[in-house]
Amino acid sequence: MSSTESMGTPAAAPPPTTPAPDRRIALRAAVAGGVGTLIEYYAFSVYGFLAVVIAPLFFPSDNPATSILATLAVFGSGYLMRPLGGIFFGRLGDRRGRKIALVSTVVSMGLCCALMGVLPTYAQVGILAPILLVVVRMAEGFSAGGEIGGSATYIAESSPARLRGFFGAFTPTGSTLGFAVAAAVAGAATGLLTDAQMTDWGWRVPFLLCVPLTLLCLWARIKLEDTPDFREMEARAEVARAPFRSVLRHRPLAVLKVVGLAVATNGTGYVGLTYMNIYLINDLGYGAQEIYWLSAAVIALACLSMPFLGALGDRVGRLRLLVAGCVGYVLLAYPIMLVMAGKPGLLLVAAVYLAFMLLNAALQVPAFPLFTELFSRAVRYTGVALGFNIGTIVAGGTAPYIAAQLVAATGDPVSPSYWVMGVAVVGLATAFTMRSATRDRLPA
Repeated sequence: MSSTESMGTPAAAPPPTTPAPDRRIALRAAVAGGVGTLIEYYAFSVYGFLAVVIAPLFFPSDNPATSILATLAVFGSGYLMRPLGGIFFGRLGDRRGRKIALVSTVVSMGLCCALMGVLPTYAQVGILAPILLVVVRMAEGFSAGGEIGGSATYIAESSPARLRGFFGAFTPTGSTLGFAVAAAVAGAATGLLTDAQMTDWGWRVPFLLCVPLTLLCLWARIKLEDTPDFREMEARAEVARAPFRSVLRHRPLAVLKVVGLAVATNGTGYVGLTYMNIYLINDLGYGAQEIYWLSAAVIALACLSMPFLGALGDRVGRLRLLVAGCVGYVLLAYPIMLVMAGKPGLLLVAAVYLAFMLLNAALQVPAFPLFTELFSRAVRYTGVALGFNIGTIVAGGTAPYIAAQLVAATGDPVSPSYWVMGVAVVGLATAFTMRSATRDRLPA
């Protein structure tokens, strides 16, 4: 076993005959992958930012907390379909090509988001409204299940080995920036429209804005070529007939490692990206518009750090960076939530919120290249998508709901920090079972 392998890492294959990708190809792949992931996560997350507005429209109740919890439960329902989407688009990507799978995911996600923007409310069609909301949300989850694993695979296979962390950072940058754009759009809508307008029709606008964004991403992705790894795999007739069955039979430990890291990245990230604005508005009483804009600014600043963290991971090792992020959450999650619970000024809220999101950047940035290093190219898309989406179900879609339930059950506004520390420990334990092939080519 080589120094860069570990249990669950594929054995070294003969050197590929295709030349290593150059920086120009890698940059084009990273931008297209990142932009597409931005659109996907904008479409998927804008629901969370508008949860306070949507809740009474689809789940009317005398108790606002009940409406919010029901709306967050629907938010989580979308994640139930993500593994199925990962299996479907993973098979498509491993058998037909990374490009066709990535084009398909962004088109289907754009359509789902547009449908969300034209749904009737409970006042219009009664119980049919929340049913339709769940159906569309689950369709969104199915589409999103194929996106981030495909983007990570496409970028990794298109990047020079020594810069895989830097270019790989475009995937979490895109996904996280999607949340920032969603927060900014929600903030603009609440600022420009009255409460009555927002309730009547304004909540639909952020969903419908996904249509032009999807067309932009589609234009960028259609122009791409498939990755050198996939083209060589086709030329050598190495395409897996059943990538899902193959990855479960031959790489189950690798899938479990992806699940473990995904629990940490999603369990911490979705508290910061989705729950935090609900917490600040509903539980602590800050104004909705100012929190939307604060969230957008904080998330955008965290995104700016990601390429630098990717380059740092290329130099010092991705696992070291990931371990530092996990340890940071274990040590700082409670103090950060404690400061927020004291209802300080917005400047201090922004500072501790930014610290929370920078720790998540330190987890996400090294994680995606690490995922791709665990699988051979014949099952890489399927393996990454499957493991990541299972981890997202366990700790991503459930995170806002669990955080809200912890506060409701205990009356302690700091209680979500225990969840954050717990999932960080899961990531830390997983990291200790791995080694990083930081400067090695991906296993063929």
